Amino acid sequence: MSLTLKSGFSFDYDNLVGEGKVTKADVEALSDKIKAATEAIKVMRKDGIIRGHLSKDGTPEKVYFSQLPYVEEGHLNNPASMAHLQELTDSVRNRVDAVVSLGIGGSYLGDKVIFDVQCGEFWNSMSTEERDGLPQIYFSGQNIDPRRTGDIIRQLARSAKVCLSHKKRKFVVSLMVISKSGGTLDTMSNFMVIYDALKQNPDIEVEVVAVTDPNEEKPTLLKKLAMDNNWPQYSVPDGVGGRFSIFCDVGLVLAAVCGFDIKAFLNGAKDMDQACLGDDVWENPALLNAVLKFIAAEKYGRDMEVMMPYGDYLKSVSEWYIQLLAESLGKSVDREGNEVFYGRTPIVAVGTTDMHAQTQQHQEGKLNKVVQFIRVENWDEDYVIPNVFPEAQKLADISGVKMSQALEVARESNAKALASNNRFNALFSLPKLDAYNLGQLLYMLALSIAYEGELADVDAFNQPGVEAYKRIMGPSLQEVKAKG
Repeated sequence: MSLTLKSGFSFDYDNLVGEGKVTKADVEALSDKIKAATEAIKVMRKDGIIRGHLSKDGTPEKVYFSQLPYVEEGHLNNPASMAHLQELTDSVRNRVDAVVSLGIGGSYLGDKVIFDVQCGEFWNSMSTEERDGLPQIYFSGQNIDPRRTGDIIRQLARSAKVCLSHKKRKFVVSLMVISKSGGTLDTMSNFMVIYDALKQNPDIEVEVVAVTDPNEEKPTLLKKLAMDNNWPQYSVPDGVGGRFSIFCDVGLVLAAVCGFDIKAFLNGAKDMDQACLGDDVWENPALLNAVLKFIAAEKYGRDMEVMMPYGDYLKSVSEWYIQLLAESLGKSVDREGNEVFYGRTPIVAVGTTDMHAQTQQHQEGKLNKVVQFIRVENWDEDYVIPNVFPEAQKLADISGVKMSQALEVARESNAKALASNNRFNALFSLPKLDAYNLGQLLYMLALSIAYEGELADVDAFNQPGVEAYKRIMGPSLQEVKAKG
């Protein structure tokens, strides 16, 4: 059983629905909640209103992520914002040597997905010509790690010496700092350390791009710094939580500096949104995904979700999804204040790597997991495994097939083995790995979370648990500072 869209994107739920699994009767029994959820999401799409949702300061806040795929006047993404992103591309091309993207949460995880799909592991080792004049890209600010921060500083210093020797000029580094408040400890500590070190290096020219709250009347710390120093600015808008922000400037600034097709990405998200407008649960992929996972958890105890894409450069998709699921649905109370302790524990995996690491637990451990696979049907690059050692029969046996075919055989074998032992699993299938299909997948996952929040009657757009540790961390840091 599967749901396939005109684009070729499909959701195969054959190993999740049927006898001994989630049944169609289970879905029917949920019809009232499903109807209420679809009506609530229609209101969110139209007016940005999610019942009971409040901002961190306790005031009503609209939710705008479902608006982002539509580039229109009056929207957060509009023709002017797209032109502004193109200005960033034009500014860095053949001028900036390296960009350091500094962010945490969605400001890192979403950007890393775009980088992995567009650039891959060896982008920084390519020549400028191979990168079409676009800069090397490094990530920082996602942890307070002094060793790695030092490694980035030293790597940029080495590159600067080479640039001075070969090109007889300074090495140009752009620090792209992403923080709505400008007070994010992880991001801003790295930013200040790297900024200070690079400014002291005579071989390096340092620039800053600020991605922050656009409010000029009440500027945040970073906004004020950007205004005072005349740094180029991009927006972390109100109404878009970090885990949904890959579709706005927060993710698109990284897309702009690495040549990612922003238009195709947003078109993929838009086409997915259009495919999810209907009320029929079996024809709406985001709603269907939410309903089946909700029932699997609530009725069958499958309250852990393993996100397992097959492909190295899709592992970051799994890591992005972990934040989306955990922050959105991990809630102690429902909207009425009743204790519910809702949510699935998310687990990162990647195939085939974790078939040799986690699958033993998936196959024979507790019956508390749904394994969600992602596959790419058609790879842009593929290789036939050659028979270079014919005398070794075991190696000869695996020759003559494409690597993509071997990858799919491994995934399919894993899925069948899990299903044979009452292990729930499902599959998202992408026709190819590109900006358009990535936009479809990520938007469908984000919209699924919105639907599931309604089914569970929890606010999928707040994160009070995150604020709890922040209230402790600030005073504790001041105590450390006072002690010297």
